[in-house]
Amino acid sequence: MSILHVGETALSVGSWVVCSIGMMLFNKFAVRAFPAECTLVALQMAVTVVAMLLFCARSIRIGSFMDVLRWSMVVPFFTGMLLSSILALKFAPMSLVVVFRTLSPLLSLMIERMYPDPLRISLHMVGSIAIMLVGACMYSSAVHRSGLGGICWVFLNIFFAVGDRLLQRLMLAKDQSPVDISKTGITLLNNIEGLLPLLAVMLIKNEFADIPEAVASLTTSGYVWVTLSCLVGIAISYTGIWAQSMISATSFLVLVNANKFVIIFIEAFCLQSKILTPMQVVSACVTIIGGVMYGKARDTLEKDVRTKREKEPLNRPRDSKV
Repeated sequence: MSILHVGETALSVGSWVVCSIGMMLFNKFAVRAFPAECTLVALQMAVTVVAMLLFCARSIRIGSFMDVLRWSMVVPFFTGMLLSSILALKFAPMSLVVVFRTLSPLLSLMIERMYPDPLRISLHMVGSIAIMLVGACMYSSAVHRSGLGGICWVFLNIFFAVGDRLLQRLMLAKDQSPVDISKTGITLLNNIEGLLPLLAVMLIKNEFADIPEAVASLTTSGYVWVTLSCLVGIAISYTGIWAQSMISATSFLVLVNANKFVIIFIEAFCLQSKILTPMQVVSACVTIIGGVMYGKARDTLEKDVRTKREKEPLNRPRDSKV
């Protein structure tokens, strides 16, 4: 692996982590100020589409109509991930969302085993998964029932997030079955096609009737949070695809766990919007540390597999001449 590739991988993951922290915080405040959640997500998508067309038109490349059809399988998961994330943040504390999202690699790993080129499972990976599960159980036991409101949206968000990352990995990674679409092209397709199912949901729940009241109740700070959520939405749409094209789906879901410490710190000690007990803080840290350990174990296994494959041609016996 070249230094350039390592640098690009670090930059892509780092950019996504920063955008992820900003997106969670800004969405938390934005959905409070503008409770029409479907409309908020649709606005974020529309702003991203406009930004792609205005500033990235030259870099948009779509190979064929078949590539578009293949990528369309990702869109429902992308839209569901954004909407369920907003709803989870609306009804549940950020720390609860953070802890249970850490378990995403468990589901991701089970499905990723069916890939054309799956990885083995090591003992260290199993151990780190056990640590994550113990931490999540400890956190849940320390939460009052009233604090578990919105847990269904958290699990639904995990489902959509895992599906989105796995399909993106399958269609972006060079060692799998990539599509011939540029990163900006994928960002454009995600947000244009994603508006269609979102509009359908808005019709079903009759949210169009709530938009005038939601807009009228917006304060100056509310406009600021909504604007910031839209701007970060543009960045996270691109950086998410960029990072996913550089690393595996499971690694992507795990390596970004470092930002979870920041989220819990901000909510508990800066915003003070949710008072966390010592047991909750410890259990959340245990879960996140388990996720980080899993990422390390996964990376070690990936390196071992690559090294073994590189040595295989050298170890093959030469054909003897008769």
